[in-house]
This record gives sequence, structure tokens and C-alpha cells, in this order.
Amino acid sequence: MSSQRVLPTPPPLKPEHGLPDRTSARGEAPARPRTKLSESQRRHRLGNLLVTIVLSLGAVVMVAPLLWTFSTSLKTRDGVFALPPQWIPDPFVWENYLRIWSAGPLLSGIQNSLIVACTVTIVGTLFSALAAFAFAKMRMPFKNVIFLSLLAALMVPFPTLMIPQFTMFASIGWVDTLLPLIVPFIFGNIIMIFFLRQYLSSVPDSIIEAARIDGASFLQIFFRLIFPIIKPAIAAQFILWFMAVWNDYLAPIIYLNSPQVQTLQLVIANFNAQYAIQTDYPLIMAASFVALLPVLIVFIVFQRQIIESIALTGSKG
Repeated sequence: MSSQRVLPTPPPLKPEHGLPDRTSARGEAPARPRTKLSESQRRHRLGNLLVTIVLSLGAVVMVAPLLWTFSTSLKTRDGVFALPPQWIPDPFVWENYLRIWSAGPLLSGIQNSLIVACTVTIVGTLFSALAAFAFAKMRMPFKNVIFLSLLAALMVPFPTLMIPQFTMFASIGWVDTLLPLIVPFIFGNIIMIFFLRQYLSSVPDSIIEAARIDGASFLQIFFRLIFPIIKPAIAAQFILWFMAVWNDYLAPIIYLNSPQVQTLQLVIANFNAQYAIQTDYPLIMAASFVALLPVLIVFIVFQRQIIESIALTGSKG
């Protein structure tokens, strides 16, 4: 038998010779030397730190009134005037949120506000999106003239229209009903039409022309192609419009008189007029905080679409 010669295993080379050591042979990466940050990187990190601090302070300033409203709604009458001010109520008076339902027509106010806000924003958003699509992508005579006329209507202040509108609605028997708050606005919002039209300007016309060649109608093009594209922009405009309609006080106080048809803002105003004299500010703050909840829920539902809208708008160009 021939004997096989066993060669000795060479010792591992050290890193200073330019080759990996035994730890590298086991698959472990050698430690990288620490590099110093450049001047631009240090400035960038310092700028991010300063922006974070400023935004944090701004967030505290914005959230503080909401926290104070919620804190006051859980206090006693004497706790509202305590010095130093109490951010944490002592004791917690949760009964204030039970008293608001019997202190005034709060439930009917919420129902009326929901009817007005949901009807106006949902139906009006659909018509606004259709109008924006027509102004942006359809060919029709005097399109630009009509669009500029709509923008010119924004220059007319609402106080100049209050008396003519009230006279018109009173002649047809709509005063003291919710119809004057719904009908004039369900056909669209000029600001939303303008915003969506500008948003649609980035959509290529070739997509619509190809769909038309395939036999699709304009409604099919809108709901299958255009609507998914502009959904983030619609969500952003929807929440802004919902907040404006929900917090509207001027129009309801002009047309609504009976307590059963008053919106939530009028009910809160009546709470303020009635219970501020009695220094029952916890009751007023509890009703005000309940009035904020629908807007907060709408924002939570649509916050992802709103962020997408901002990101897509910033990435254009």
C-alpha cells in the first residue's frame, strides 16, 4: 500500500498581512474602523435635531388646548378656577359627560350635523370630482371661460349673498329646515374642483385616449382609471370640507330656529349662553369635546390617504 503524505496545516495569517484572519474564515466580518463624520453630515444632523425640536414645540402648542378642554370637562366647578391650574383633575368627574345629554338637545344636534355634513361632503365630492375631470380632460366649448367664472365666484363674500339667499329660501318655505344647508352645496365645491383639476393635469391624456379607443365611456374612464388615481387628493379635500361644514355656525344661525332642527354648533352656543352664567364650564367643555370626536374620527380614517396625497404632490416635477 502506498502511504499518503499528510501536509501540515499552515497557520492562519493575521490581518496586518492584508489577509483575513481565522474569524473571517468562519464567516464573521472584520470590524470596520470608525470614520469621522464630515462637516456636511454634522450640519445635516444638527438641522434635523433643530427641526425636530421646533416641530415638537409646535405640536405641544397645538395639542395643549385640546388637552385643556378634556381636562376641564372632568373637573368640578371649583376646580376650573383653582390656582395653580390643574392639568390633572382632582377628582375626576365623569358625570359631566352624562349630564350633557339631558342639559340640552345635544343628540338631535349631532344627528342634524351628521345629516348635513355627510350629505354635502359625500354627494358634493362626487360632483366635484366629475367636474374636475371634465375641466381637465374633456373637450367642450368655453371650458376655460366657465372655469374662470367659477373661480371668480370665490371672490364674492358670503355676507353679500345672505339676504338674497334668505329671501329666496323663505319664498319656497325652506327656512327652519336643513335644505338651505344641503342643496346649494351638494353640486360641488369650487375649491375642490380647482384642486382636483390641477391634480389631474399630471395624468397623461394618452391613457384616456387609449380607453376611448377600447370603447370605454367617460364614466367608465372616471370610475376605473381616474378615481383610483385621485383618491388620495379626494381624501385630503374631503376631510377639509367635512370640517368646514361640521363647524359652520353662520349659515345655521340664519336659517334654523327650532331646537329640533338646530345643528351641533348652535346647540353648543346655547350651552355656552345658558351655563356660562352658572359658571358650569365643565359641562360646556364636555359638550365641546364630544363635538370634536366626529372630526377626529374622520381624520383617523383618512389619514393614510392624506399623507399619500401630500407625498405624491411633493414628488411631482
